[in-house]
Amino acid sequence: MPDYWNHNTAYHPWILRAVAERPVRDALDVGCGDGLFLTRLAPLVDTATGLEPDPGTYERARVRLADVDNVTVRPCSFEDWGAGAGSIDLVTMVASLHHMDLTGALEKTRELLRPGGQLLVVGLAANRSATDWLFSGLQLPWVRLFSALHRESPDIGVPVAEAEKSLAEIRAEAERVLPGVRVRRGLYYRYLLRWVKPG
Repeated sequence: MPDYWNHNTAYHPWILRAVAERPVRDALDVGCGDGLFLTRLAPLVDTATGLEPDPGTYERARVRLADVDNVTVRPCSFEDWGAGAGSIDLVTMVASLHHMDLTGALEKTRELLRPGGQLLVVGLAANRSATDWLFSGLQLPWVRLFSALHRESPDIGVPVAEAEKSLAEIRAEAERVLPGVRVRRGLYYRYLLRWVKPG
């Protein structure tokens, strides 16, 4: 299966740089899509699990990762996936958090992570304020330029959903559930969230 570039894969290097800063035994990629990110994450971790609830997308991920020995893909949602508290070193979510209940997903991640483990999110937020619209408008020329240069593949045939919460709402809830979290705006109408569990 070929690689491709879009507004989500543009941030794979950001995640991989953060992952490389500390040893990772067990990683979890929530909403792993067709598995492209997991192929890039696999060399940096001992084991990785991808969760993908959409049957067709799960099958694509399974095929892509069939020969990657340290990666397993499960056909289930994050909500339905069971694992012991403090059993994961890394949780990643690339354009998947807005598909889930924000509070529930953040709270479950907080419980799953071992002390020193980290959560890395490339997320989508809704434009609700004048500031949100201003940032989106200012990005437009750069987004069009880089999308053309990289020959963007905007539709890769996976389920999509519109974001409902604004960045301000996401930041406020993340700060409540994950003290010390860092949330910032990114290019391509994305935000970046990073949290390291104390301990």
